[in-house]
Amino acid sequence: MDISNHIMALGLALLSGILMAVQGSLNAALSKVIGLMETTFIVHLIGTVLLIVILFLLKLGRGNLYALTDAPWYAYLGGVISIFIIYLVAASIPQAGMANATTAIIVGQVLTAIIIDHLGAFGMEQASWEWNDLAGLALLAIGAYLLLK
Repeated sequence: MDISNHIMALGLALLSGILMAVQGSLNAALSKVIGLMETTFIVHLIGTVLLIVILFLLKLGRGNLYALTDAPWYAYLGGVISIFIIYLVAASIPQAGMANATTAIIVGQVLTAIIIDHLGAFGMEQASWEWNDLAGLALLAIGAYLLLK
C-alpha cells in the first residue's frame, strides 16, 4: 500500500468527520426553527439541487449514470438510510449535546465498521477483527462514558 495514498485517504476521512460535526450542528439549529422532518427534507432538497448542478451543468461526474442498474439492490439503501441519519443526528444533538452525540455516533460507526469488515458485507473486502480492534472500541466506549459524566 502506498503510504501517501493512505495518508491522503485518512486526511479525507478526517475532513469528512469535521464536516459531519458541522453539518450536525447546522441541521440541529435548522430543526429548532422548522422541525426535524422538515430539516431532513430541506437538507436533501438542497443536496439534490447542488448535485444536479454538479453532474449535469458542470459535468463533473464520471458519466456512469447509465450503469445504475448494474449496482446490487442493497446499494440503494444508502438513500433511505441518509434520511434517518440526518433526522437522528439533528434530534440527538440538542438533547445530548454536540460532543456526547458525536461520541455516541463514532462508537456506533466503529462498532458497525468492525462488523462489516469482519463479514466482508456489502461487497467490502473481508478483514477479520483482531483483539486490538476490540480493545480500541472498548477504549472508545470508555471515553464516551467519561464524556457523558
